[in-house]
Amino acid sequence: MGYSRSSGASLSMKTKNKQRRKQLYVTQKKESGKARHEERHRRRREEAKNPELRAERLEKNQPASIDKKRVWDDVDDDKLGAVVDLAQLKRRRLEQEAAAAEADGVVEDEEEKDSDADSMLDSDEEEENEEDDEEKMEKIRQKRSQRQPSIAPSTTSTNMDLTPDSLSRQFKYLFSDETPPVPKILVTTSLNAHIHQEAQEIAAVFPNSTYIRRSAHRFSHKYSIREIAKFAKNRGYTALVVVHEDQKRPHHMSICHLNGEDAPPGPTLTYTIRHYLPGKSLLGHGNPTNHYPELLLNGFKTPLGLLTAKSFNTLFPPQPELSGRQVVTVHNQRDYLFFRRHRYVFREAKGNEKNVVGADGKELAGVQGIRAGLQEIGPRMTLKLRRVDKGIGRAGSEGNDALQWEWKAKMEKQRTRFNL
Repeated sequence: MGYSRSSGASLSMKTKNKQRRKQLYVTQKKESGKARHEERHRRRREEAKNPELRAERLEKNQPASIDKKRVWDDVDDDKLGAVVDLAQLKRRRLEQEAAAAEADGVVEDEEEKDSDADSMLDSDEEEENEEDDEEKMEKIRQKRSQRQPSIAPSTTSTNMDLTPDSLSRQFKYLFSDETPPVPKILVTTSLNAHIHQEAQEIAAVFPNSTYIRRSAHRFSHKYSIREIAKFAKNRGYTALVVVHEDQKRPHHMSICHLNGEDAPPGPTLTYTIRHYLPGKSLLGHGNPTNHYPELLLNGFKTPLGLLTAKSFNTLFPPQPELSGRQVVTVHNQRDYLFFRRHRYVFREAKGNEKNVVGADGKELAGVQGIRAGLQEIGPRMTLKLRRVDKGIGRAGSEGNDALQWEWKAKMEKQRTRFNL
């Protein structure tokens, strides 16, 4: 019995006999699946003859995710709190400077033609020396800003060279040009805490860290965070990490940078902790070693994002120990920071495994036949930045700019606008 698909769909809904409805529905399902199967094979044969058709189809069929719909503030501002892509802002400023320099060059050429050539003979050598110095400095800046190309470049890694001058001036001790000292971190908890085991596991993530219980005995002195920070700074610690709890689970984490001897402490970044899982609760977890891990900071694009990335960057030594094959990843996606710690190993790809492809769908050159195996060490948690204070937390910050940035509920009314 022949019928069209649309009429069959209507018959399967309108037919009163239940058995007949079931039979019509099964028949319609088979025909639709057969049509999709034939269409898929026809498209595969055509794309095998003409690979450009497949590239056009993949380029057209990009999923419209929220990340791709992300909106930015249309302002020429790189201060803390501005939602601007610093890479695009720098590119736009360079184009404007090039256009302005080209226009100024035309004006200067016209003025030079009208001026007397003899008056310029005395200053030629000085100008050449100044130009040579400027060229040397410009080459040095370009060399510093350039990053070594990788065989498998990441499309989400954070470029700290995009740090704007306004952010460097606001947090001059954190974004110092001097060689950062070896991090030494003091980890403690809130008063009357029960999460000593979780706090010790968080402290084990940061190299050169020490966990000290915060006593709350009735005969003991209950030290405040400012007193603990002063104690830690006098003993050479570079950062103070305070883990707060809620219902006997880690709930908040504050990272206070103590800076050098002559520098005032700050800033303090406060995060909320969600979905905390200790390492022993992870399936097939590994055991950590004392090697300095590598650090991956992904997806930080705004001034606030670079401040967050720099804060994590100062907590780990700049020279990782590659023999340990450990990596700590802080991946920002929609203002949620996914904190993971893995151990990796490179192995040969199996026969049924495909080669690694990039974001464009093409195989990466130089890594054919190689795959990376990962084993999660833990702990696993999700962080969200809530507040940035100038000094040691909210109580230890003074002045009109004591609160540098704070998350508010109205910031998430527009789902496509993110702060980091």
